Amino acid sequence: MMNYEPQFASIAALEESIVNLTRQQKKTHELLSGLGFALRSFKNLNQFLELIPLMVTRVTDAEGGAIILFKKTGQLQIHQLHCQGEGNCNELRYRIETAISQTIADVSDGKEINFHTDFWDKLENRIEIDIDYTIQIFRTPILLESGERGRLYVFTRNSNYEWTDDRKKLLQLVADQTAVAIHNDELTVELRKKERLDRELEIGAEIQERLLPKQFPDIPGLELAACYLNAERVGGDYYDFIPANYDRLGNKSSDVSNTNKWSITIGDVMGKGVPAGLIMTMTRGMLRSEVLNGHSPARILQNLNRVMFADLENSSRFVTLFYSEYDPTTQILTYSNAAHNPPLYWQAATSEIVQLDTSGMLIGFDANSEYEEAHVRLQHGDTIIYYTDGFTDAANQNGERFNEENLTQTFRNACQRQLSSQATLDYIVATLEEFTSNDRTNGDDMTMVVLKVRSKENPLHGAKSAVLGSPLSCLTLFDGEPVQR
Repeated sequence: MMNYEPQFASIAALEESIVNLTRQQKKTHELLSGLGFALRSFKNLNQFLELIPLMVTRVTDAEGGAIILFKKTGQLQIHQLHCQGEGNCNELRYRIETAISQTIADVSDGKEINFHTDFWDKLENRIEIDIDYTIQIFRTPILLESGERGRLYVFTRNSNYEWTDDRKKLLQLVADQTAVAIHNDELTVELRKKERLDRELEIGAEIQERLLPKQFPDIPGLELAACYLNAERVGGDYYDFIPANYDRLGNKSSDVSNTNKWSITIGDVMGKGVPAGLIMTMTRGMLRSEVLNGHSPARILQNLNRVMFADLENSSRFVTLFYSEYDPTTQILTYSNAAHNPPLYWQAATSEIVQLDTSGMLIGFDANSEYEEAHVRLQHGDTIIYYTDGFTDAANQNGERFNEENLTQTFRNACQRQLSSQATLDYIVATLEEFTSNDRTNGDDMTMVVLKVRSKENPLHGAKSAVLGSPLSCLTLFDGEPVQR
Protein backbone atom coordinates (compact mmCIF):
# COMPACT_ATOMS: atom_id res chain seq x y z
CA MET A 1 0.00 0.00 0.00
CA MET A 2 1.46 3.38 -1.05
CA ASN A 3 2.23 6.04 1.55
CA TYR A 4 0.80 9.36 0.31
CA GLU A 5 1.70 11.37 3.40
CA PRO A 6 5.04 12.75 2.01
CA GLN A 7 3.28 13.83 -1.17
CA PHE A 8 0.51 15.54 0.80
CA ALA A 9 3.15 17.29 2.93
CA SER A 10 4.96 18.52 -0.19
CA ILE A 11 1.72 19.78 -1.66
CA ALA A 12 0.80 21.56 1.56
CA ALA A 13 4.24 23.17 1.72
CA LEU A 14 3.91 24.29 -1.90
CA GLU A 15 0.48 25.74 -1.24
CA GLU A 16 1.83 27.60 1.80
CA SER A 17 4.70 28.98 -0.30
CA ILE A 18 2.23 30.15 -2.93
CA VAL A 19 0.09 31.81 -0.28
CA ASN A 20 3.15 33.50 1.22
CA LEU A 21 4.32 34.62 -2.22
CA THR A 22 0.88 36.01 -3.03
CA ARG A 23 0.77 37.81 0.32
CA GLN A 24 4.23 39.23 -0.31
CA GLN A 25 3.30 40.38 -3.81
CA LYS A 26 0.16 42.02 -2.46
CA LYS A 27 2.20 43.71 0.26
CA THR A 28 4.73 44.94 -2.31
CA HIS A 29 1.96 46.19 -4.59
CA GLU A 30 0.30 48.04 -1.71
CA LEU A 31 3.65 49.53 -0.73
CA LEU A 32 4.37 50.80 -4.24
CA SER A 33 0.84 52.16 -4.62
CA GLY A 34 1.00 53.91 -1.25
CA LEU A 35 4.42 55.45 -1.93
CA GLY A 36 3.33 56.59 -5.37
CA PHE A 37 0.19 58.18 -4.00
CA ALA A 38 2.14 59.89 -1.21
CA LEU A 39 4.73 61.28 -3.63
CA ARG A 40 2.00 62.64 -5.88
CA SER A 41 -0.30 63.96 -3.20
CA PHE A 42 1.83 65.30 -0.36
CA LYS A 43 3.10 68.80 -0.99
CA ASN A 44 4.93 68.88 2.30
CA LEU A 45 7.98 66.63 2.83
CA ASN A 46 7.16 66.18 6.52
CA GLN A 47 3.80 64.64 5.60
CA PHE A 48 5.57 62.07 3.46
CA LEU A 49 8.20 61.32 6.09
CA GLU A 50 5.53 60.79 8.76
CA LEU A 51 4.15 57.94 6.66
CA ILE A 52 7.46 56.12 6.09
CA PRO A 53 8.12 54.53 9.53
CA LEU A 54 4.54 53.24 9.69
CA MET A 55 4.71 51.84 6.17
CA VAL A 56 8.11 50.19 6.56
CA THR A 57 7.04 48.65 9.88
CA ARG A 58 4.07 46.97 8.27
CA VAL A 59 5.71 45.70 5.11
CA THR A 60 8.64 44.18 7.01
CA ASP A 61 6.44 42.74 9.78
CA ALA A 62 8.53 44.61 12.34
CA GLU A 63 7.38 46.31 15.54
CA GLY A 64 8.77 49.76 14.87
CA GLY A 65 10.48 52.01 12.37
CA ALA A 66 12.43 55.26 12.39
CA ILE A 67 14.12 57.77 10.10
CA ILE A 68 17.31 59.53 11.16
CA LEU A 69 18.23 62.35 8.78
CA PHE A 70 21.17 64.67 8.37
CA LYS A 71 19.82 68.08 7.37
CA LYS A 72 21.65 70.67 5.30
CA THR A 73 21.58 72.95 8.33
CA GLY A 74 24.13 70.61 9.91
CA GLN A 75 21.71 68.93 12.31
CA LEU A 76 21.27 65.20 12.78
CA GLN A 77 18.05 64.10 14.36
CA ILE A 78 15.53 61.30 14.57
CA HIS A 79 12.96 62.70 12.20
CA GLN A 80 10.10 60.20 12.62
CA LEU A 81 9.51 57.18 14.86
CA HIS A 82 6.68 54.63 14.87
CA CYS A 83 5.99 51.77 17.27
CA GLN A 84 3.45 48.96 16.85
CA GLY A 85 1.38 47.62 19.69
CA GLU A 86 2.28 48.57 23.22
CA GLY A 87 5.90 49.46 22.57
CA ASN A 88 7.21 52.44 24.52
CA CYS A 89 7.98 54.90 21.73
CA ASN A 90 8.85 57.75 24.06
CA GLU A 91 11.50 55.72 25.84
CA LEU A 92 12.90 54.46 22.54
CA ARG A 93 13.00 57.97 21.12
CA TYR A 94 14.79 59.27 24.21
CA ARG A 95 17.44 56.55 24.03
CA ILE A 96 18.05 57.09 20.29
CA GLU A 97 18.32 60.87 20.72
CA THR A 98 20.74 60.32 23.60
CA ALA A 99 22.81 58.01 21.40
CA ILE A 100 22.89 60.64 18.65
CA SER A 101 24.04 63.38 21.05
CA GLN A 102 26.74 61.21 22.62
CA THR A 103 28.05 60.03 19.25
CA ILE A 104 28.26 63.60 17.94
CA ALA A 105 30.08 64.68 21.11
CA ASP A 106 32.52 61.76 20.79
CA VAL A 107 33.50 62.45 17.15
CA SER A 108 33.12 66.21 16.84
CA ASP A 109 35.70 67.47 19.32
CA GLY A 110 34.27 70.93 18.72
CA LYS A 111 34.63 70.65 14.94
CA GLU A 112 32.14 70.32 12.12
CA ILE A 113 30.73 66.81 11.76
CA ASN A 114 31.28 64.85 8.56
CA PHE A 115 28.48 62.28 8.53
CA HIS A 116 30.37 59.53 6.74
CA THR A 117 30.04 55.76 7.11
CA ASP A 118 32.28 55.54 10.19
CA PHE A 119 30.01 57.96 12.00
CA TRP A 120 26.92 55.89 11.25
CA ASP A 121 28.65 52.71 12.42
CA LYS A 122 29.56 54.38 15.72
CA LEU A 123 26.03 55.72 16.09
CA GLU A 124 24.47 52.32 15.57
CA ASN A 125 26.86 50.70 18.02
CA ARG A 126 25.84 53.32 20.56
CA ILE A 127 22.13 52.73 19.85
CA GLU A 128 22.53 48.99 20.33
CA ILE A 129 24.27 49.61 23.65
CA ASP A 130 21.76 52.16 24.94
CA ILE A 131 18.45 50.54 24.02
CA ASP A 132 16.91 47.37 25.34
CA TYR A 133 19.20 44.44 24.49
CA THR A 134 16.16 42.40 23.43
CA ILE A 135 15.50 44.73 20.48
CA GLN A 136 16.94 43.75 17.12
CA ILE A 137 17.83 46.61 14.72
CA PHE A 138 17.99 46.52 10.94
CA ARG A 139 18.82 49.46 8.70
CA THR A 140 19.53 50.72 5.19
CA PRO A 141 21.04 54.04 3.98
CA ILE A 142 19.07 56.88 2.37
CA LEU A 143 21.30 57.87 -0.52
CA LEU A 144 21.19 61.03 -2.65
CA GLU A 145 23.62 62.15 -5.33
CA SER A 146 25.31 64.36 -2.74
CA GLY A 147 25.91 61.35 -0.47
CA GLU A 148 24.28 59.57 2.43
CA ARG A 149 21.62 61.76 4.01
CA GLY A 150 20.35 59.41 6.67
CA ARG A 151 19.24 55.91 7.51
CA LEU A 152 15.97 54.04 7.71
CA TYR A 153 15.58 51.60 10.62
CA VAL A 154 13.20 48.84 11.70
CA PHE A 155 13.05 47.37 15.22
CA THR A 156 11.68 44.14 16.61
CA ARG A 157 11.66 42.26 19.92
CA ASN A 158 10.67 39.01 18.22
CA SER A 159 13.54 36.60 18.79
CA ASN A 160 12.31 34.44 15.89
CA TYR A 161 12.27 37.38 13.46
CA GLU A 162 14.26 36.64 10.27
CA TRP A 163 15.85 39.40 8.20
CA THR A 164 15.05 37.86 4.83
CA ASP A 165 16.10 39.07 1.39
CA ASP A 166 12.52 40.15 0.67
CA ARG A 167 12.43 42.32 3.79
CA LYS A 168 15.81 43.82 2.90
CA LYS A 169 14.55 44.67 -0.58
CA LEU A 170 11.36 46.23 0.77
CA LEU A 171 13.28 48.36 3.27
CA GLN A 172 15.66 49.48 0.51
CA LEU A 173 12.72 50.27 -1.77
CA VAL A 174 11.20 52.54 0.87
CA ALA A 175 14.59 54.16 1.51
CA ASP A 176 15.02 54.88 -2.21
CA GLN A 177 11.58 56.48 -2.45
CA THR A 178 12.36 58.52 0.63
CA ALA A 179 15.53 59.76 -1.08
CA VAL A 180 13.45 60.73 -4.13
CA ALA A 181 11.03 62.69 -1.93
CA ILE A 182 13.88 64.52 -0.18
CA HIS A 183 15.53 65.32 -3.51
CA ASN A 184 12.27 66.61 -5.00
CA ASP A 185 11.66 68.76 -1.95
CA GLU A 186 15.13 70.28 -2.18
CA LEU A 187 14.63 70.95 -5.89
CA THR A 188 11.34 72.68 -5.09
CA VAL A 189 13.02 74.83 -2.45
CA GLU A 190 15.82 75.74 -4.86
CA LEU A 191 13.28 76.54 -7.59
CA ARG A 192 11.43 78.90 -5.27
CA LYS A 193 14.69 80.58 -4.32
CA LYS A 194 15.54 80.93 -8.00
CA GLU A 195 12.12 82.40 -8.74
CA ARG A 196 12.57 84.95 -5.96
CA LEU A 197 16.06 85.74 -7.20
CA ASP A 198 14.81 86.09 -10.77
CA ARG A 199 12.15 88.52 -9.60
CA GLU A 200 14.74 90.49 -7.63
CA LEU A 201 16.97 90.57 -10.70
CA GLU A 202 14.06 91.81 -12.79
CA ILE A 203 13.46 94.60 -10.28
CA GLY A 204 17.19 95.42 -10.25
CA ALA A 205 17.29 95.50 -14.03
CA GLU A 206 14.24 97.77 -14.13
CA ILE A 207 15.81 100.17 -11.63
CA GLN A 208 19.10 100.18 -13.49
CA GLU A 209 17.40 100.77 -16.82
CA ARG A 210 15.60 103.77 -15.37
CA LEU A 211 18.90 105.21 -14.17
CA LEU A 212 20.40 105.13 -17.66
CA PRO A 213 19.48 107.93 -20.08
CA LYS A 214 16.26 107.30 -21.97
CA GLN A 215 16.88 110.05 -24.46
CA PHE A 216 19.70 112.41 -25.23
CA PRO A 217 19.97 116.03 -24.19
CA ASP A 218 19.69 118.53 -27.01
CA ILE A 219 23.27 119.84 -26.89
CA PRO A 220 23.82 122.63 -29.44
CA GLY A 221 26.16 121.53 -32.21
CA LEU A 222 26.27 117.83 -31.25
CA GLU A 223 24.51 114.69 -32.31
CA LEU A 224 24.68 111.69 -29.99
CA ALA A 225 24.04 107.96 -30.03
CA ALA A 226 24.61 105.27 -27.44
CA CYS A 227 24.22 101.55 -26.96
CA TYR A 228 24.13 99.56 -23.71
CA LEU A 229 24.38 95.78 -24.20
CA ASN A 230 24.35 94.01 -20.85
CA ALA A 231 25.82 90.51 -20.48
CA GLU A 232 23.41 89.68 -17.66
CA ARG A 233 20.15 91.21 -16.53
CA VAL A 234 22.01 93.60 -14.26
CA GLY A 235 25.24 95.07 -15.57
CA GLY A 236 28.23 97.04 -14.37
CA ASP A 237 28.66 99.46 -17.29
CA TYR A 238 27.60 103.07 -16.95
CA TYR A 239 27.18 106.09 -19.17
CA ASP A 240 25.53 109.41 -18.47
CA PHE A 241 24.89 112.94 -19.67
CA ILE A 242 24.88 115.43 -16.82
CA PRO A 243 24.16 119.16 -17.20
CA ALA A 244 26.39 121.40 -15.09
CA ASN A 245 23.26 122.66 -13.34
CA TYR A 246 21.39 119.35 -13.63
CA ASP A 247 19.41 120.06 -10.47
CA ARG A 248 17.17 122.09 -12.77
CA LEU A 249 16.00 118.80 -14.30
CA GLY A 250 13.54 118.45 -11.43
CA ASN A 251 11.77 121.61 -12.62
CA LYS A 252 9.62 120.68 -15.59
CA SER A 253 9.44 124.32 -16.66
CA SER A 254 13.21 124.60 -17.02
CA ASP A 255 14.69 124.65 -20.48
CA VAL A 256 17.59 122.27 -20.08
CA SER A 257 18.57 122.80 -23.70
CA ASN A 258 20.05 126.14 -22.63
CA THR A 259 22.34 124.51 -20.04
CA ASN A 260 25.86 125.81 -20.61
CA LYS A 261 28.13 122.80 -20.06
CA TRP A 262 27.33 119.11 -20.31
CA SER A 263 29.21 116.21 -18.76
CA ILE A 264 29.59 113.09 -20.89
CA THR A 265 30.91 110.10 -18.97
CA ILE A 266 31.35 106.36 -19.31
CA GLY A 267 32.45 103.80 -16.73
CA ASP A 268 32.94 100.12 -16.11
CA VAL A 269 32.83 98.23 -12.83
CA MET A 270 35.15 95.21 -12.73
CA GLY A 271 32.96 92.12 -13.03
CA LYS A 272 29.32 91.89 -13.98
CA GLY A 273 25.98 90.94 -12.53
CA VAL A 274 24.33 92.21 -9.36
CA PRO A 275 27.49 93.23 -7.42
CA ALA A 276 28.76 95.27 -10.36
CA GLY A 277 25.29 96.76 -10.88
CA LEU A 278 25.11 97.93 -7.25
CA ILE A 279 28.50 99.61 -7.48
CA MET A 280 27.53 101.19 -10.79
CA THR A 281 24.43 102.66 -9.16
CA MET A 282 26.52 103.99 -6.28
CA THR A 283 29.04 105.49 -8.72
CA ARG A 284 26.30 107.26 -10.66
CA GLY A 285 24.82 108.87 -7.55
CA MET A 286 28.16 110.02 -6.14
CA LEU A 287 29.40 111.35 -9.48
CA ARG A 288 26.26 113.41 -9.97
CA SER A 289 26.72 114.84 -6.49
CA GLU A 290 30.32 115.78 -7.30
CA VAL A 291 29.27 117.57 -10.49
CA LEU A 292 27.19 119.93 -8.36
CA ASN A 293 30.36 121.34 -6.81
CA GLY A 294 31.48 122.80 -10.12
CA HIS A 295 35.03 121.45 -9.92
CA SER A 296 37.27 120.58 -12.86
CA PRO A 297 37.10 117.03 -14.31
CA ALA A 298 40.36 116.00 -12.60
CA ARG A 299 39.18 117.31 -9.23
CA ILE A 300 35.83 115.55 -9.65
CA LEU A 301 37.56 112.19 -10.20
CA GLN A 302 39.89 112.81 -7.28
CA ASN A 303 37.00 113.57 -4.92
CA LEU A 304 34.98 110.64 -6.25
CA ASN A 305 37.89 108.27 -5.68
CA ARG A 306 38.38 109.43 -2.09
CA VAL A 307 34.69 109.10 -1.26
CA MET A 308 34.32 105.65 -2.82
CA PHE A 309 37.67 104.20 -1.74
CA ALA A 310 36.55 102.61 1.55
CA ASP A 311 33.52 100.89 0.02
CA LEU A 312 35.36 99.63 -3.05
CA GLU A 313 38.35 98.45 -0.99
CA ASN A 314 36.06 96.21 1.08
CA SER A 315 34.36 94.86 -2.04
CA SER A 316 37.66 94.06 -3.83
CA ARG A 317 36.25 95.76 -6.93
CA PHE A 318 37.32 98.84 -8.85
CA VAL A 319 35.81 101.24 -11.34
CA THR A 320 37.29 102.64 -14.52
CA LEU A 321 35.78 105.98 -15.49
CA PHE A 322 36.27 108.52 -18.25
CA TYR A 323 34.77 111.90 -17.42
CA SER A 324 34.49 114.81 -19.85
CA GLU A 325 32.75 118.21 -20.01
CA TYR A 326 31.69 119.88 -23.22
CA ASP A 327 31.13 123.61 -23.60
CA PRO A 328 28.92 124.26 -26.65
CA THR A 329 29.95 127.91 -26.70
CA THR A 330 33.68 127.27 -27.14
CA GLN A 331 33.37 123.70 -28.50
CA ILE A 332 36.04 122.69 -25.98
CA LEU A 333 35.92 119.20 -24.50
CA THR A 334 37.80 118.94 -21.19
CA TYR A 335 38.43 115.44 -19.88
CA SER A 336 40.11 113.27 -17.26
CA ASN A 337 40.58 109.52 -17.24
CA ALA A 338 40.58 107.02 -14.37
CA ALA A 339 42.23 104.11 -16.22
CA HIS A 340 39.28 103.63 -18.60
CA ASN A 341 39.64 102.68 -22.26
CA PRO A 342 40.64 105.98 -23.90
CA PRO A 343 37.94 107.24 -26.29
CA LEU A 344 38.85 107.34 -29.98
CA TYR A 345 38.79 110.82 -31.55
CA TRP A 346 38.39 111.24 -35.32
CA GLN A 347 39.79 114.58 -36.47
CA ALA A 348 37.86 115.40 -39.62
CA ALA A 349 40.37 118.01 -40.79
CA THR A 350 43.32 115.56 -40.80
CA SER A 351 41.42 112.25 -41.14
CA GLU A 352 43.40 110.93 -38.18
CA ILE A 353 42.33 109.04 -35.07
CA VAL A 354 43.92 109.81 -31.72
CA GLN A 355 43.19 108.60 -28.19
CA LEU A 356 41.88 110.95 -25.52
CA ASP A 357 43.79 109.93 -22.43
CA THR A 358 45.31 111.26 -19.23
CA SER A 359 47.11 109.57 -16.35
CA GLY A 360 45.08 108.35 -13.41
CA MET A 361 44.43 105.18 -11.42
CA LEU A 362 41.28 103.12 -11.08
CA ILE A 363 38.58 104.50 -8.80
CA GLY A 364 38.97 102.69 -5.48
CA PHE A 365 42.56 101.49 -6.02
CA ASP A 366 44.45 104.16 -4.06
CA ALA A 367 42.79 106.78 -1.88
CA ASN A 368 45.55 109.30 -2.68
CA SER A 369 45.46 108.94 -6.46
CA GLU A 370 45.75 112.17 -8.44
CA TYR A 371 44.28 112.73 -11.87
CA GLU A 372 45.39 114.83 -14.79
CA GLU A 373 43.14 116.53 -17.29
CA ALA A 374 43.42 117.77 -20.85
CA HIS A 375 41.21 119.48 -23.37
CA VAL A 376 40.61 119.58 -27.10
CA ARG A 377 38.70 122.04 -29.28
CA LEU A 378 36.31 120.09 -31.48
CA GLN A 379 35.74 121.04 -35.10
CA HIS A 380 32.86 120.42 -37.48
CA GLY A 381 32.72 116.77 -38.54
CA ASP A 382 34.84 115.51 -35.62
CA THR A 383 33.59 112.28 -34.04
CA ILE A 384 34.41 110.61 -30.70
CA ILE A 385 33.48 107.13 -29.49
CA TYR A 386 33.46 106.35 -25.79
CA TYR A 387 33.38 102.59 -25.17
CA THR A 388 33.89 99.84 -22.58
CA ASP A 389 36.15 96.83 -23.01
CA GLY A 390 33.20 94.55 -23.75
CA PHE A 391 33.51 95.70 -27.36
CA THR A 392 37.22 94.95 -27.72
CA ASP A 393 37.06 91.72 -25.68
CA ALA A 394 34.18 90.22 -27.69
CA ALA A 395 35.43 86.98 -29.25
CA ASN A 396 34.46 84.81 -32.19
CA GLN A 397 34.16 81.01 -32.30
CA ASN A 398 37.94 80.67 -32.61
CA GLY A 399 38.50 82.68 -29.44
CA GLU A 400 39.90 85.67 -31.34
CA ARG A 401 39.17 89.07 -29.77
CA PHE A 402 37.69 91.95 -31.73
CA ASN A 403 40.47 94.03 -30.07
CA GLU A 404 41.37 97.73 -30.26
CA GLU A 405 42.85 97.51 -33.74
CA ASN A 406 39.65 96.19 -35.32
CA LEU A 407 37.54 98.72 -33.43
CA THR A 408 39.79 101.58 -34.59
CA GLN A 409 39.66 100.45 -38.21
CA THR A 410 35.88 100.01 -38.09
CA PHE A 411 35.53 103.47 -36.58
CA ARG A 412 37.80 104.88 -39.29
CA ASN A 413 35.68 103.31 -42.04
CA ALA A 414 32.52 104.83 -40.58
CA CYS A 415 34.08 108.28 -40.31
CA GLN A 416 35.46 108.16 -43.85
CA ARG A 417 31.91 107.53 -45.03
CA GLN A 418 30.83 110.64 -43.09
CA LEU A 419 28.13 108.68 -41.26
CA SER A 420 25.94 110.25 -38.60
CA SER A 421 26.46 109.36 -34.95
CA GLN A 422 23.64 106.82 -35.01
CA ALA A 423 24.80 105.32 -38.32
CA THR A 424 28.35 105.11 -36.94
CA LEU A 425 27.11 103.20 -33.92
CA ASP A 426 24.99 100.90 -36.09
CA TYR A 427 27.96 100.22 -38.35
CA ILE A 428 30.26 99.33 -35.44
CA VAL A 429 27.71 97.01 -33.83
CA ALA A 430 26.95 95.34 -37.19
CA THR A 431 30.67 94.79 -37.83
CA LEU A 432 31.02 93.27 -34.38
CA GLU A 433 28.04 90.98 -35.02
CA GLU A 434 29.64 89.82 -38.25
CA PHE A 435 32.96 89.19 -36.49
CA THR A 436 31.33 87.06 -33.78
CA SER A 437 29.04 85.34 -36.33
CA ASN A 438 26.15 86.70 -34.28
CA ASP A 439 25.88 83.36 -32.45
CA ARG A 440 27.65 84.28 -29.23
CA THR A 441 26.25 86.35 -26.42
CA ASN A 442 28.69 88.89 -25.10
CA GLY A 443 30.67 87.67 -22.12
CA ASP A 444 30.95 91.17 -20.71
CA ASP A 445 28.80 94.28 -20.64
CA MET A 446 29.21 96.42 -23.77
CA THR A 447 28.56 100.14 -23.85
CA MET A 448 29.33 102.79 -26.45
CA VAL A 449 28.59 106.50 -26.80
CA VAL A 450 29.13 108.27 -30.12
CA LEU A 451 29.54 112.04 -30.18
CA LYS A 452 29.72 113.93 -33.46
CA VAL A 453 30.06 117.65 -34.11
CA ARG A 454 27.37 118.54 -36.61
CA SER A 455 28.18 120.12 -39.93
CA LYS A 456 28.04 123.86 -40.56
CA GLU A 457 24.76 123.41 -42.44
CA ASN A 458 22.93 122.40 -39.24
CA PRO A 459 25.12 123.26 -36.23
CA LEU A 460 22.55 124.19 -33.58
CA HIS A 461 20.82 121.12 -32.26
CA GLY A 462 21.66 117.52 -31.50
CA ALA A 463 19.80 114.33 -32.30
CA LYS A 464 17.01 113.39 -29.90
CA SER A 465 17.59 109.66 -29.75
CA ALA A 466 18.95 107.08 -27.36
CA VAL A 467 19.84 103.46 -27.73
CA LEU A 468 19.47 100.67 -25.20
CA GLY A 469 19.74 96.98 -25.81
CA SER A 470 20.30 93.37 -24.87
CA PRO A 471 23.25 91.25 -26.12
CA LEU A 472 23.98 92.04 -29.77
CA SER A 473 20.76 93.93 -30.39
CA CYS A 474 19.82 97.56 -29.95
CA LEU A 475 16.56 99.35 -29.32
CA THR A 476 16.47 102.90 -30.66
CA LEU A 477 14.12 105.51 -29.25
CA PHE A 478 12.99 108.27 -31.56
CA ASP A 479 11.13 110.96 -29.63
CA GLY A 480 10.17 108.35 -27.05
CA GLU A 481 8.85 105.74 -29.55
CA PRO A 482 10.78 102.42 -29.57
CA VAL A 483 11.83 101.02 -32.93
CA GLN A 484 13.62 97.64 -33.03
CA ARG A 485 16.56 97.75 -35.35
